[in-house]
Order: sequence, then C-alpha cells, then structure tokens
Amino acid sequence: MADRVTVIGWDGSPLTAAARSALGAATLVAGAAHHLALPEVPPAAERIRLGSVALAARRITGHRGTAVVLADGDPGFFGVVRTLRAPEFGLEVEVVPGVSSVAAAFARAGMPWDDAQVVVAHRRTLRRAVNVCRAHTKVAVLTSPGAGPAELGLLMEGVHRTFVICEELGTDREQVTVVTSDKAADHTWRDPNLVIVIGGTAAVTEGGGWIAGRDPAAAPRGWTLPAESYGGLMGEGELEPLRAAQLARLGPRVGDLVWDIGCGSGAFATEAARAGAAVIAVDRDLRACERTEANARAFGLQVQIVPGTAPHVLENLPEPDVVRVGGGGVAVVSAVADRRPQRIVAHAATRDEAELVGRDLTEHGYRVECALLQSVELDTRAWTETERSVAFLLSGVLPERTA
Repeated sequence: MADRVTVIGWDGSPLTAAARSALGAATLVAGAAHHLALPEVPPAAERIRLGSVALAARRITGHRGTAVVLADGDPGFFGVVRTLRAPEFGLEVEVVPGVSSVAAAFARAGMPWDDAQVVVAHRRTLRRAVNVCRAHTKVAVLTSPGAGPAELGLLMEGVHRTFVICEELGTDREQVTVVTSDKAADHTWRDPNLVIVIGGTAAVTEGGGWIAGRDPAAAPRGWTLPAESYGGLMGEGELEPLRAAQLARLGPRVGDLVWDIGCGSGAFATEAARAGAAVIAVDRDLRACERTEANARAFGLQVQIVPGTAPHVLENLPEPDVVRVGGGGVAVVSAVADRRPQRIVAHAATRDEAELVGRDLTEHGYRVECALLQSVELDTRAWTETERSVAFLLSGVLPERTA
C-alpha cells in the first residue's frame, strides 16, 4: 500500500535531477495528458489522467509501489498538495515545486506581482473573482472551464480593464494575448489559461511594499472618516456615527459587491471600497456622482458610478451581496429586497417610516433589527454641543445566508 507520494511541479522547463529521479522510480504516475506524454514517464508505469484529485488520491492510497503526481506550476499554490495531504488519505507528501503559473504569467508580461491579488475562478466562485477584479487594480485569475476569460469579460460589463491572457503556459502552444475586457468574450480561449486583469486608479506608494496585495497602510486609519475627508458636503444620512453603524451591520469584504444607493458625497461607497469590496454607487444627482467619483479617486479606490433614479436604474446591475439604501424609502428597499442580497441597511427619520421599511423587509423574508441612534458632537475646548443627530437604523439579514 502506498503511503508516500511525490508531487512534481512542471513549468515547461527541463525537470530537475530530483524530479527525474522520483519519476524514474515511479510505478504509478498521475497527471494531465501533457504531463503523461513527457518522455521521463516510465513506459511500464500505471498512468492516471488527473481529473478529480480526490479520486486519484484513493487510487494512490491503494497502489502497491511508488507514486508520482505531476501538476502545472507550483502544486502547493492553489494546487493538488492540499487535497493529497487530507487526513483521510493518510499520504506522506513530498513536493518538488516548479515556477507557479502566476509567477510565469507576470514574467511573460514583464510586471511585478507582489501588489497583485490572486483568485481562483470556478463556476461557483466566478462572481466573487469578478468582484475582486472590479475592486482592485491588479489581479491574477486562475481560470477553469466555464469560468475563463470570456466569462470574466462578460461579467465585467461597465468596468474597463485590460486582460493579459496566458494560454497553455510552459507548453509548445503557449500564447500571450492582450485585449480589453469588453473584447474577451469575442474569442474562444484554450485551457488551461491564466488572466492578469489590470486597470483603474491605483493609490500611489513609494518604493516596494512590505505585504503582498494591497498595502493596508496606504489608507488612513479608521473605518469611517470625518466629513472634511470628503469635502465637507454631507447629508443627514451620511453622518459618521450612522455610517459606522451601517458598515458594522453590512461587513463588506473582499469578493463582495456592494450597492450604495443614494451615495451623496460617496463617503460610504469609499469606506466600503477601503474594506476591499467592489462597489457600485448610485445617485440621481449628477453632482453627487461627481463627488463620489472624486472622493474614491482621491483614495486610489475603484468605485463604479451609475447615475440614475432608483429603483428603475437597479434593474440591470449585477447581483449585490450587501446593500446600503441611502434614499428612496420603501419603494427602493422593496426593489432591493427582490434581488435577495444577504444584508440590507437603511435609515429613517421617523418611527412611522421605520415601521414601513421594517415591515417590507420582514415580508421579503429578512430578519429585521431596528435601533434608534442618537449622537451628540461636543466641542472639547468648551465642552459645548455643536451637532446633534437622530436616526432609526434598520438592518435586514436573510436567515438562510447568515453563515
């Protein structure tokens, strides 16, 4: 019974001495078709086309002999090593890594990638991968059948990005193509492929970073910022205590799509984007749209601006995960609830209005909470009151999606 497996990462370059030695002694070799065609694979070895890694692991566990798994790139980076190390297989795993496909793709493009986000797109995670591409200026997408460059391009509608599409890296059929995101759906792409998605306004940083991905130190501290940070033009529904409570209820995160309806100055939209979420900001006032765009740009953030009147303008927007309703009352809340986001927040000036909104959310199947928020701002030089605000904060959560 096999209790040990050697995993070899292949990046198209000649195999190392350690990889050749392990492969030469193998009595079972698992891999994709192009791996099994390598001349170093022993002719007498049992060969397994690698589809389900879990099924291959069970075959390896029951094999009497020496097993090798071949995988593209670095098999420990979004690769087969995680599955093979699962306790139920009882396998001891030795890894001979290759250059990851992400590193190879950025090398072909001649770009650094320490500031890039890296995501995996399957059919079930495609929408979340697209949201990361909406929110960030440099993303590497490891694709799969049905979740490739064409599907990414279709779901990026309304957001302009450049795609660097790398097909069959490391093989004789390798090809690197640069297209705009709106053209990606016009072509059939070969698997496997990887897409580098670049574009948008990046925050300016001096020198190299200290952490992979977006540098959190590039943004000011605080979940919310005072009105002066956004030009000082704030509506009643945008005051800092209310914004902080709304952010806490929604909890926007990387991979989410946030709708901010009635975005006003763009303070909430900007703060949701600072959390790593993709944001679509909606307002019927063109000046509000301009302020929101300017404020997001000032922080180096990507916010898609959609001018128009809700609820009609919402019909063609992509599906949201969480929504802030900053204006429009019950009609807008009801239209949003029809789209079934996981969480919705809204506010009301009176108890009667709050009851109407809360009742509508309840009828849509949301678990509703309501709190009366009162904040008093004091001038600490004389400890005198400078501003007072009162609002009913409503939040709705779909019970079946709270996990």
